[in-house]
Amino acid sequence: MPKIYIAGAHSRGISTGHYLKYLDPSVEIISYLYDNDEENPSEVDGVPVCRINENSKLDVDKTVYIGTRGVNQEHLTKTLLKCGMKYIIPVDVRLDMELRNNYLKKYYENQNRKYDKIYELPAGEHDTTKNVTIYVANSIFDKELKSHYSFLDMEKKIQVGASLTSDRIDAVFFDNTGENISAKNKQFCELTALYWIWKNAKDDIVGLVHYRRHFILPENWIEIMEENDIDVILPVPLYVHPNVEANYCNRHVKKYWDLMLEYLKERDVAEYESAIEYYKNSGLYNPCNMLIARKEVFDSLCEWLFPVLFHVAEQGGVIEDNYQNRYPGFLSERLITFFFERNRDKYNVVFADKNFLE
Repeated sequence: MPKIYIAGAHSRGISTGHYLKYLDPSVEIISYLYDNDEENPSEVDGVPVCRINENSKLDVDKTVYIGTRGVNQEHLTKTLLKCGMKYIIPVDVRLDMELRNNYLKKYYENQNRKYDKIYELPAGEHDTTKNVTIYVANSIFDKELKSHYSFLDMEKKIQVGASLTSDRIDAVFFDNTGENISAKNKQFCELTALYWIWKNAKDDIVGLVHYRRHFILPENWIEIMEENDIDVILPVPLYVHPNVEANYCNRHVKKYWDLMLEYLKERDVAEYESAIEYYKNSGLYNPCNMLIARKEVFDSLCEWLFPVLFHVAEQGGVIEDNYQNRYPGFLSERLITFFFERNRDKYNVVFADKNFLE
């Protein structure tokens, strides 16, 4: 039975351990390791969480996977090397993508469900004169990217939060034109673009990505959509521990989660019960509020989604913590996931990887 260490005891480290154990049930995690002053759990599913320093006694012949944010990996690597560890594997973007996709293939297969990625589907000869725009949410407050990225022909910038500043970026669209909620951008983030697309875009196919997160798509992705009657492209799901609900309440403010569920219950009891079942029994959600969809499907999502978010924001108000104040956006990720999970027999959904630009 292979025994390993996981360096990192927060979401990324726990997800890494989950992927590895699911792919090879014989894997045994000796312990989760950390070397800083951040608050950490004492154990994860019975596996101890241990703080280490250069004098810690570890089994140096065992492999250690570093499942933390990239900025923390260098320091952890130095500490592990001082402990004498020989086999150190940083879980970078490439390895995380590989582990996650292999995990999802096996998971969906065990659930007797398909896990279709757009790269793996055939393309036919179809009329590609449809109007297609992927809107790239960008704000005047976003940091300048260090990475180079060449926009796809159909990717166009939309400045979000445009009503909150007189400054303008080199965008094609602005979320304070037409019917809009631009003034809510500090709370709703990229959702002000989602709303703008819903109310103002006339394209046949629309999408929303971020200035530093884009879908990785094959050149002929539109032909693939047409050939396979695809309704929606979503980001590859992310696994969170121990389930979607508990993870949200651990990372964010539980009050807003409860307000969301209360509204769903008042609106449709059957839908509420379905949401509870999913959120308590699944650890998968589609992150970042990114998607590409046929416009009519996009509109159906927004018609369902925004009344929930507006209700919660009205009841919850504004809070001082700038990060947690973005709760409508955090809730939306989980709501979009549930919408397409509940309607999986109605819409043909496929997945695509995304990049992350520094």
